[in-house]
Amino acid sequence: MRSLLFALAWRSLWRNPRRTLITLTIVAVGMWSILAFTVMLKAWALSARNEALRLLTGEGQIHAVHYLDDPGIEHRMTALPDALIAELRHPDVTAWTPRVRVPAVIQSEYRSLGVTLLGVDSARERLVSDLPGEIETGRYLRDAKDPGVVLGKHLIERLKTRVGKRVILMSQATDGHLAEQSFTVVGAFGGTEGPQDQYAFIAIDQAVAMLGTGGAISEITFDVANDQALPGVIARMRRAAPKLDIEPWTEFAPIAYAMDQVSGTYTAIWIAVMFVLMAIGIVNAQLMAVFERTREFGLLQALGMRPGLVLLQVAVESAMLIGIGVVIGNLLAVLTVAPFQHGLDLGSLAAGSERFGGGRILYPQLEVRDVVQSSIIVWLLGIITTLWPARRASHANPVEAMSQV
Repeated sequence: MRSLLFALAWRSLWRNPRRTLITLTIVAVGMWSILAFTVMLKAWALSARNEALRLLTGEGQIHAVHYLDDPGIEHRMTALPDALIAELRHPDVTAWTPRVRVPAVIQSEYRSLGVTLLGVDSARERLVSDLPGEIETGRYLRDAKDPGVVLGKHLIERLKTRVGKRVILMSQATDGHLAEQSFTVVGAFGGTEGPQDQYAFIAIDQAVAMLGTGGAISEITFDVANDQALPGVIARMRRAAPKLDIEPWTEFAPIAYAMDQVSGTYTAIWIAVMFVLMAIGIVNAQLMAVFERTREFGLLQALGMRPGLVLLQVAVESAMLIGIGVVIGNLLAVLTVAPFQHGLDLGSLAAGSERFGGGRILYPQLEVRDVVQSSIIVWLLGIITTLWPARRASHANPVEAMSQV
């Protein structure tokens, strides 16, 4: 009986090839759009997160109390507790770097602009930030004593200077006087335009000497092995240094965090919208199929087929039809995403992406979990929507149905 039902269902699908192809198109396009939207949204959310974390934020930061409210030199960390140093060396912490970070003014021959001065350890900085790899002209800082300064390409243009020229950095020292020092521009970094205008990088030893901090630092940025380890690392560090302000990346990159949290919600909304549109098309097509085959269903019941089997036959037809559409939609999604697995350059759209925290290049990846989950949801919901037309077919009166032409 099962083989007969499947044979009847398959032959019935192709009695009206046009209607079958229209329904297949509805399901396939809907499935493709669901997967394509999911992949691109996740790629953009991941881009926004990486852009925030791999610039300067890291996955966690340590500051003196009140530094985040007033990021001046007076709110600095002098001696770190031994217990905190031990936590920074824990296997869950993959990398960390100290920084001196204060507001400053940079002056060229033609213009003065406000910036954030960052004294960094170049070797450690490379482990937690991608910025050292974004140098477009010149070089990055060589070591902790390098006498140069690295600026954003756009900031250099605004200052009307260039690599090889000297600029003056000014900021408040620990004793309250205005500290100033001349530096040679040794490199220009690219990437997002906002950071290009905002930061000036010098070696950490140069920053300590210029500001007279005596070895004190403004912040420590660290990365962890995975997202699951971050809450535990933060909790242990807070116990080790209760007098310091220790926060995860979610506090410093709210836009990236918001996108990371709501991407699943947006995907669910899109699935719901597409399913409603698909359901309308599927139900209309199945209703037409049922009305056209009223005489057939009446004849089958007159020959002894129970109403439950008629219902099952229509449901099997729908399951096969929607299943084929889902498979085609999956194949279309794979063919759409595959060419961009090594990176999708947004081109002229990059400026808009960067304005909202995203990157210029997205890396879309079609995950097996998303394919399986979306396929099952669409397939099951598609079958459910056909139960109404199937029920009408199973409840047809055989005598009345056979009298219809």
